[in-house]
Amino acid sequence: MKMIACFRRWLASACLAGAALALLPAAAAAAGLTLGSKNFTEQHLLSELTAQYLSGKGYEVAQKPDLATVILRNAMEHGQIDLAWDYTGTGLIIHHGIQQKLSNEEAYAMVKRLDEPKGLIWLNPSALNNTYALAMKRDRAEAEGVRTLSDLARAVNRSNGGDKRWQLGFDMEFAGRPDGLKPLQQLYGMVLSRPQIRQMDSGLVYNAVRDGFVDAGLVYTTDGRIPGFDLLVLEDDLGFFPAYSATPVVRKEVLDRNPGLADELNRLSALLDNDAMSTMNAEVDIRHRPVREVAAEFLRSRGLAKEGA
Repeated sequence: MKMIACFRRWLASACLAGAALALLPAAAAAAGLTLGSKNFTEQHLLSELTAQYLSGKGYEVAQKPDLATVILRNAMEHGQIDLAWDYTGTGLIIHHGIQQKLSNEEAYAMVKRLDEPKGLIWLNPSALNNTYALAMKRDRAEAEGVRTLSDLARAVNRSNGGDKRWQLGFDMEFAGRPDGLKPLQQLYGMVLSRPQIRQMDSGLVYNAVRDGFVDAGLVYTTDGRIPGFDLLVLEDDLGFFPAYSATPVVRKEVLDRNPGLADELNRLSALLDNDAMSTMNAEVDIRHRPVREVAAEFLRSRGLAKEGA
């Protein structure tokens, strides 16, 4: 019943978002570029970076933020949103229902091929891969000699016969998902009893790792709290987690009308990686600086905007 209630709430909010989007005047979309984004810090930053950069190149850009993933996708397919930053894993898993394990290159090639008939063009992927990972406090990981998920599995299994067993933090979705915790344990041979699995809101995992409430936890690789809390992302040495490479996606007819747009977006994409994005995320989420200010600073530092712009 709880799942049904949650779905109903999501459906209601999605319908409201869709209705609001439907009220977007056609003239506004025709006057320039309509740029959509999702409802978390990284997406706000990607949208602001793109809007400021393209505005400096003479484009008129209207931002439409805080859209649910499915709403944003539908809006692009129906011509209400012209461009957005999406992730290869999201494209394959959410939009096309593909669960097979693929390399970064394979995932990009497949989602690009599948979306072309829909009139959605994936441009060059960035080196920004916002996927799942497990992280530990850096000093704890170094003391334990843990740098990979295989190392973590060995450390966890060694502790199972002792007085203090390792505690791992996961959000509730990942802990119960059929493609989540259980297959991760199977691949790495990690044995966890129920009391060793601490389920919590995804945003609380970072604090739990930092404060020693859990020994390791599930994180997103570009979250600003990773460098902010001095956490170490453990290498996924057996390649369990899918690639989520951030990529500009643009409607084909928009690219046809704007011959230089693809090159401009590819130039911006080439400058983004996990270090750059996690630093910007930290500026917003930990130091509470405005998204607009952080984006402008990044563009100036990379020569994409003039000083004082």
